[in-house]
Amino acid sequence: MKAWRGVIEQYRDFLPVTDRTPVVTLCEGNTPLILAPRLAEATDARLEIYLKCEGFNPTGSFKDRGMTMAISKALESGSRAVICASTGNTSASAAAFAARAGIRAFVMVPKGSVALGKLSQAAIHGAKVLTVDGNFDQALTIVRRIAERHPVTLVNSVNPFRLEGQKTAAFEIVDQLGRAPDYHLIPVGNAGNITAYWRGYREYHRAGRMKELPRMVGFQAAGAAPIYENRVIEEPRTVATAIKIGNPANWGPALEAVKDSHGWIDVVSDEEILRAYRMLAREEGIFMEPASAATLAGLIKCVKAGRLEPGSTVVLTLTGHGLKDPDTALESASRPTTVPPAIDAVLAQLGL
Repeated sequence: MKAWRGVIEQYRDFLPVTDRTPVVTLCEGNTPLILAPRLAEATDARLEIYLKCEGFNPTGSFKDRGMTMAISKALESGSRAVICASTGNTSASAAAFAARAGIRAFVMVPKGSVALGKLSQAAIHGAKVLTVDGNFDQALTIVRRIAERHPVTLVNSVNPFRLEGQKTAAFEIVDQLGRAPDYHLIPVGNAGNITAYWRGYREYHRAGRMKELPRMVGFQAAGAAPIYENRVIEEPRTVATAIKIGNPANWGPALEAVKDSHGWIDVVSDEEILRAYRMLAREEGIFMEPASAATLAGLIKCVKAGRLEPGSTVVLTLTGHGLKDPDTALESASRPTTVPPAIDAVLAQLGL
């Protein structure tokens, strides 16, 4: 079997690269698609549920798919520095791939709104990290202006090459499943991912790699649901920091993806997200960040409302690894119990 060389080499025919493109890769992609029968049982869902575990990418999130493209094309254009605003995962990925390429990375993150695991990644990879006393949308406005006026390349999802890389996850799902799912459920923050997946499915469909297209279903956190509420949220609030965005850069394309696929956008509360977060870890042994659990929370909501046809195949995108946000995990689980070094005391706690 040929060694995996990253999404650009695997899907070169579907990507805007040439022989002159210097490929910057950490062998991203090829993430597992895991059948989840215990979740189906726990949610009373008469569905075939699969989990696309994007947290198993090199920096622990789906952002690596887009970043390999963005950094490769930046290098091809002669750029020596990249910049981004981030709720965490983009900054980690940009910093890692910039380090791999031997160029500089500048990242802006909203103060107090980025999980420590993500912030530590950007720092250790050598990025210049600035915390802005404001929200993500304000940070994105600033970095966009900087990129327009200075010799740095913007690598947020408004960079067209980011979505080109991210669409490869849809290719993988079809390759792994042998077909497209009936429904694809996904968290929605800046809305690049739902846009990219739909693009990928449509391109594979046009190329004859799949017969049917899925319905795209996106979920926003109730306190950060601008697309669902059809208004900019000035002060977004949610425990799922990765989707804590009040004015998504890909708002329009995401709505098109939902409309074209006959899907929908819905909301889930923080309580529903945290309940699903624990369920995912305890029923299937998969530890993902809270934003990833928005898809499972959404699935539970859809099942209760009877919106998914029984017998359907459903894929849930899990966007980032749980170790990105260990504080939320510890707050959501039972704390370790201290015992003396005596077998009787241990047995008493174990109930054996």
